[in-house]
Amino acid sequence: MVKIRVFNGPNLNLLGQREPGVYGQSSLQDIMQELEAFAESCGVELNHFQTNSEGGMVDAIQKAGEDGVDYIIINPAGYTHTSVSIRDALLAVEIPFVEVHLSAVSSREPFRQVTYFSDIAIGVISGFRGESYLLALQAILNRIEP
Repeated sequence: MVKIRVFNGPNLNLLGQREPGVYGQSSLQDIMQELEAFAESCGVELNHFQTNSEGGMVDAIQKAGEDGVDYIIINPAGYTHTSVSIRDALLAVEIPFVEVHLSAVSSREPFRQVTYFSDIAIGVISGFRGESYLLALQAILNRIEP
């Protein structure tokens, strides 16, 4: 069975209440429940993790390497624009990953247009709010189906 981990960075625990005009009205729990249901219907093992801590994210990525995870979906949130440590952890575990963003970061403030991950990701999905996660999972499934 294919194992996928979803990692969510800082402030995503506030989805639904934080800038709903930008990020949507769905909570992270709602988005993850929908994603888990889709994964289950496809026969994929999917677990998710959210942290407001950079070190917590690094630890979780390293653990994914130890656990034999096949793919990662990651929304580094604010760490997208700052975290060499998370980038290094992703490179170290060598797990293919899709970078996800709820908003269209390329059309936002200049500092949000900088990403430390897109050049090492297998793909980037941005701007579809909660649906971005479903699109990322579908892209992974398309890669693994014969």
